[in-house]
Amino acid sequence: MLVVGAGPAGSACAQHLARAGLSVLIADQHAFPRDKTCGDGLIPDAHAALRRLGVLDEVMSKAQAVQHVSCIAPRGGRVDVPGMLAVLPRRELDHILLRAAQAAGAVLLPPARFEAPLEEAGRVIGARLKMAGALHEVRARWLVLATGAAQQAMLAAGLCDRRTPSGVALRGYVKNDAMRGRINTLQIVWHARLAGGYGWIFPAPGGLFNIGAGYTGSYTDQAQNLRELFDAFCAVHPDARALVESGTWISEPKGAPLRCSLEGSRWSRPGLLATGEAIGSTYAFTGEGIGKALETGLLAAESIVEGVDDAAVRGRYDTALKALKPRFDLYARAEHVNRHPWITDLVVWRARKSPRILRRMSGVLDETQNPGRILSWSGVTKLMFE
Repeated sequence: MLVVGAGPAGSACAQHLARAGLSVLIADQHAFPRDKTCGDGLIPDAHAALRRLGVLDEVMSKAQAVQHVSCIAPRGGRVDVPGMLAVLPRRELDHILLRAAQAAGAVLLPPARFEAPLEEAGRVIGARLKMAGALHEVRARWLVLATGAAQQAMLAAGLCDRRTPSGVALRGYVKNDAMRGRINTLQIVWHARLAGGYGWIFPAPGGLFNIGAGYTGSYTDQAQNLRELFDAFCAVHPDARALVESGTWISEPKGAPLRCSLEGSRWSRPGLLATGEAIGSTYAFTGEGIGKALETGLLAAESIVEGVDDAAVRGRYDTALKALKPRFDLYARAEHVNRHPWITDLVVWRARKSPRILRRMSGVLDETQNPGRILSWSGVTKLMFE
């Protein structure tokens, strides 16, 4: 088996395949550890997947545990939503996941860039990889692409249906020991000047803060405006302004695309499965993607292990992803809140007065509640009468 991409989806897939006794190669274009532009937040679905992979304790020993998500509305209203949460930079998280895959028996190739699939009689039988400036052909019974939101690999594999991403975000790391006690929740901020997206501050270990802003939903030309969006976030949110003004940039803000809602790419072809953000495993509205990347990577591996032939593998994988799709659709319907941030004023106001609504918001985090029940137009109307 050949898995291309050693992020959460790829490493989860490789570990499960190796645990099942299969021979597994992992290829990634970067040497590890390496940085990855991300919000770094670990919400309950990520915790559950990390537990399945046997690395949750190691991750939590290095992560910053957090007890609440702070939802901050345009008029300054705030509600703290409880949940099982943590923050760990992807540089560390992804390295933990890769090492776990290697410990299970997967073999990491030297840094290698995917160029194209190898094909024979209409079936993918491996990949052409560029390593140290030379092309190498690697044959495999199954090729798994876990290459993230950048679509070059999916285009080369003939699986990309939509070239533009679902959204785009920018984040950097600021060191500020003085803000440790002041910012101890996952802050998410909506404001008219951030319409179409939101800003965030997530406390990481050691006085480090992941700070960023992004657009979700329909992607147009927003990439060129990301820096302006970030500057607006710092202008409207006092904690963001104080964090940047009195802190030290450890990593300057970097932008990255998002692919959401299991849309924009096909999931498979004979001999090839795609997984993780390559197929849109990030949730619209929240932009959270680590947990579902891990889940889809595991689903790909399970399909290969359990399937007896191409049709069975692809059919099992297709069925599993279709079963997940309704959850993604719920978050896609809730995404209109980012375009109409005034809605959060109402939701926060009601949640501060109603423990039941606050419990529902916590349920959205752990996927026991439908976000549309609170954030759809009908849900917002009902809030007025609860």
